[in-house]
Amino acid sequence: MIGSIIWAIVFGIVIGAIARLLIPGKQNISLTMTWLMGVVGALVGTFLAYLFGVSDTRGINWIQWGLQIGCAVLAILIVAMPRSGGKSGV
Repeated sequence: MIGSIIWAIVFGIVIGAIARLLIPGKQNISLTMTWLMGVVGALVGTFLAYLFGVSDTRGINWIQWGLQIGCAVLAILIVAMPRSGGKSGV
C-alpha cells in the first residue's frame, strides 16, 4: 500500500512535468502545485482508463498515459487560469 502511494506520487510528478512542458506560455503556478496537479491528473486518467476499459493492456499502455497527461494538462490549466476577482477590467 505504501509502495503504491509513493509510486503514484513519483509518477504524478513526472506526469505534471510533462503536462507543464506541453502547455505553451508561462503558467503562474508553483512547482509544488504542478506536481500536485500531475498526481491528480495521473489518478483521474487512471480512473478514466478503467472506465473506458483500456487500463489493462499488454506492453506500454499509451492510451492510459495519454489520458493521464491530458488530465494533468487540464488540471494545470484550471489552476493557472488568471483570476479576475469579479472585475471586468473596464
